[in-house]
Amino acid sequence: MSEIQRTPMTEAMYYVLLALCEPLHGYVVMEKVKDISNGRVVMGPGTLYGILTRMEKEKLITLEESDGRRKIYALTSSGYEALKQEYLRLSKMVDDGRILFEKGDSHET
Repeated sequence: MSEIQRTPMTEAMYYVLLALCEPLHGYVVMEKVKDISNGRVVMGPGTLYGILTRMEKEKLITLEESDGRRKIYALTSSGYEALKQEYLRLSKMVDDGRILFEKGDSHET
């Protein structure tokens, strides 16, 4: 399977996809993003639903169930692959950053 090149994800998109590794409805996604990020990423409903709409159009997630009030979203296989690709991209960036520690900190204040 060939790897599709994507532009880097926003931090919020990355965390929403991580949260959706299991099907969830919107409010729970917001709470799970906050938990997974240890409180660093907190989003309101407007931000979340904008991201969900965009990711649904890009076929990264799907609306699994809707009872008129609550919508349950889940990752598609494309969403899972995009999440893995972004994880690997971020991991490589962190690995590349080890140069800071290998050469010592010459920028002490």
